[in-house]
Amino acid sequence: MTTVEDVPAEANDARGRVAELHAIREQARRGPSERATEAQHAKGKLTARERIELLLDEGSFREVEPLRRHRATGFGLEAKKPYTDGVITGWGLVHGRTVFVYAHDFRIFGGALGEAHATKIHKIMDMAIAAGAPLVSLNDGAGARIQEGVSALAGYGGIFQRNTKASGVIPQISVMLGPCAGGAAYSPALTDFVFMVRETSQMFITGPDVVRAVTGEEITQNGLGGADVHAETSGVCHFAYDDEQTCLEEVRFLLSLLPQNNREQPPSVACEDPADRSGDALLDLVPADGNRPYDMRAVIEELVDDGEFLEVHERWATNIIVALARLDGEVVGLIANQPQSLAGVLDIEASEKAARFVQMCDAFNIPIVTLLDVPGFLPGVDQEHGGIIRHGAKLLYAYCNATVPRISVVLRKAYGGAYIVMDSQSIGADLTYAWPTNEIAVMGAEGAANVIFRKQIAEADDPEAMRARMVKEYKSELMHPYYAAERGLVDDVIDPAETREVLIRSLEMLRNKHADLPARKHGNPPQ
Repeated sequence: MTTVEDVPAEANDARGRVAELHAIREQARRGPSERATEAQHAKGKLTARERIELLLDEGSFREVEPLRRHRATGFGLEAKKPYTDGVITGWGLVHGRTVFVYAHDFRIFGGALGEAHATKIHKIMDMAIAAGAPLVSLNDGAGARIQEGVSALAGYGGIFQRNTKASGVIPQISVMLGPCAGGAAYSPALTDFVFMVRETSQMFITGPDVVRAVTGEEITQNGLGGADVHAETSGVCHFAYDDEQTCLEEVRFLLSLLPQNNREQPPSVACEDPADRSGDALLDLVPADGNRPYDMRAVIEELVDDGEFLEVHERWATNIIVALARLDGEVVGLIANQPQSLAGVLDIEASEKAARFVQMCDAFNIPIVTLLDVPGFLPGVDQEHGGIIRHGAKLLYAYCNATVPRISVVLRKAYGGAYIVMDSQSIGADLTYAWPTNEIAVMGAEGAANVIFRKQIAEADDPEAMRARMVKEYKSELMHPYYAAERGLVDDVIDPAETREVLIRSLEMLRNKHADLPARKHGNPPQ
C-alpha cells in the first residue's frame, strides 16, 4: 500500500505538494488493491464508490475525511492503516436535492467498524441532522472490529444515539448490500426504511453457527436473515430487489417522494393527469357483494397520478396496503385494506405495519388517505394470546396522534372496532366519504341478527326463514348506505367515479391545516 512516505516530492514547492496530494487522494479513491475489488465483484457486489455513483446525481459527490486512518495498535493493525478506514462518507445530490451518505467498504477490514470508522459516521450523521437533509447508509460490513475491542462497541452506541435523535427529523434510509450481524443490525431497525438485495445481503442478531450451537437448528445465512425472510416473515425489510442497480434506483425514487426534513413539505411535481379525471372503471373493480374479493391495488392505480405508486412492505402483512403516491402532483400516504388477503381483516402484523406508516407520514408532513373495506379484527386464540389488543391499539394511537390532513373513504364494509381504528371521523379524520356500496355497522347483518333476534329465531316455526327476514330487516334499518351520512358520521356519499377529484379538492383545502397536540414530553404508545 502506498503511504505518504512512498510518494516522491518532485520539488519542495506548491506544485510538488499538490502532486503529492493528488497521489494520496488517488490511492484513497482506488482502495486497497485490484485483487480486493475483483473479489468484491466476484461475490456479485459493487464497491462502495460504485454504489455511491449509482445513488447520487452524476458528479455531485463531495467526500468527507477521505484520508482518515485508524490509530489502533496490536494484532497487526499498526501495519495496516488504509485511507478511509473502511467507510466512505460525504454528501451529494439526488434529483438535485442534498443527501448525505455513508458506505461501508468491504474491501477494507471487511467493512468492520473501528473507532475512526465510527467517528466518520458520527460526523456525517451530525452534518445531516444540522443541514436538515436525508441520510442514506449503504451497509456492507462484518460488524465490530474485534481487534479494537470495546472502542468499536462504543462506536455503535454513538450511531444508535444519532439514529434516535434524527428519527422524525430527517428521512433515514438503510440499504443492506452485504452482511449485517449482531448489534450492527439495530441501526437499520431504527431508521425509516430498509432496502435489501437478495442473495447478497443478510441481517441477524445471532448467525447460523450460534443458532446451531444453542438450538441445534441447521439453517443458512439467507434462510435465517436474507432479503426474502425479512420482506415476507419478519417485516424488518420494506423493499427487496434482485440486484443493487435496481435497489439503488428505487432508493432514488423513494427520496423523490420525501421532504428533506420535518420542517418542509414533500416535493410537488407538475401533473398532466387531470384532477377531474373520471374513474368509471371503479364501478366494475369493486363488487357490491361484500363477500366477493378484489384487488385494492387496482383501485389505487385508478385513483393516483398516472397509476404510479410505491408500495411499502409489499410482501409482509398483505391484508393491508401502505404506499406513497401523488394526487395532482402532491405526495400522499395511502393505507388500504386488501380484500384479496384474509378478506382485508386487521390482525397483529397489519396493525403494526399501518401504524408505523401513519407515524412516518405524520412525521414528514405527508397527508394520509385511508381506503376502507374491513370486516373487523381477525378472531382466534393466536391473535388474542399474541396481543391483538395492544398491537391494534398501536394503529389507533398513531391515527389519533397524527396532525397531517387525514381523509378516509369507505368503499364497502366497515365493521366494528376495525372501522373506528381505520381513521373514522370519531378519532379525528378531517373528512370522511363513503361510496353508495358502503356498509358501516357494528357487525355484519347476519351476526347482528343472530344476536338481536336470537329468541325470535329460536321460537319460530321456520328458524331459517325467520333469520333471513331479520337479516333483511336489520340491513334496511341500520346498514343502508345513507345511515351514517344521515347522522353526520360521514361527510358525504360520493359517486366512486368522482373519488379522485373529491380527494384532490379536499386535500387542496386541507393543505395549510394546523393542529396542536397537548404540551407533553412525549406520549407513551402501546407496546
